[in-house]
Amino acid sequence: MKNAILFFSFFLFLHQWSLAQAQPSAVLPPLVNVSGYAEVKVQPDEISLQVAVETRDKSLDEAKRQNDKNVAAILAYLKKSGVDAKNVQTTYMSVQPIYSGNFGQATPDVYTATKTINVLVKKIDTFDELMAGMYKAGANRVDGIDFRTSDIQKYREQARKLAMQAARQKATALTGELGAKVGRVYSINEAGSNYPGPIAYGRANKMMESAAFDATGGPTIAAGQIIVSASIDVSFLIE
Repeated sequence: MKNAILFFSFFLFLHQWSLAQAQPSAVLPPLVNVSGYAEVKVQPDEISLQVAVETRDKSLDEAKRQNDKNVAAILAYLKKSGVDAKNVQTTYMSVQPIYSGNFGQATPDVYTATKTINVLVKKIDTFDELMAGMYKAGANRVDGIDFRTSDIQKYREQARKLAMQAARQKATALTGELGAKVGRVYSINEAGSNYPGPIAYGRANKMMESAAFDATGGPTIAAGQIIVSASIDVSFLIE
């Protein structure tokens, strides 16, 4: 009886497997697969700036006191200069001991206190003056300068639209060579979008020093243009 049940179960499994194999696989309609890419060049109208205050002293309390004093001076300067409080934010802070590396050393050589402040400069023509003022108030490091546009969503939509047009033009050209026509969209996927990143650390610090010493000698930066791009993958039906 047991053998009969096992045989029947095995037979049922084979029957179901054969039925599954007999099912026809899904057949895709005739498609043309293309990609589209587009760039929109925009003149930036704001700058995201990250400045840091780093102080060192053999005394932990003194290192922190100096740091707090310089940061307070920077915040007071920004407020006096008309920078909106919502555009100023402390993004990082740390206090850590620094050892010379001698084996078994229990007491650090110095303590380092660091605070980083992010400032959104809404008027690019005030950049040099603000950089010079923060430098004199106690900022001694720049961690990043990022040129931006306040209307990024608008330009991203423009880039997507142009990328779609580029994809359709490519599909039309490919199918046209074979005497076919492009039909409706079968699938679409946004491959990615691009937005410029911050200026490198070393270059940013040189810009800060330049602004500090040449604040009255004309602009020390050229905003130029930023590029907002979009890339998409599209499948069109072939008619």
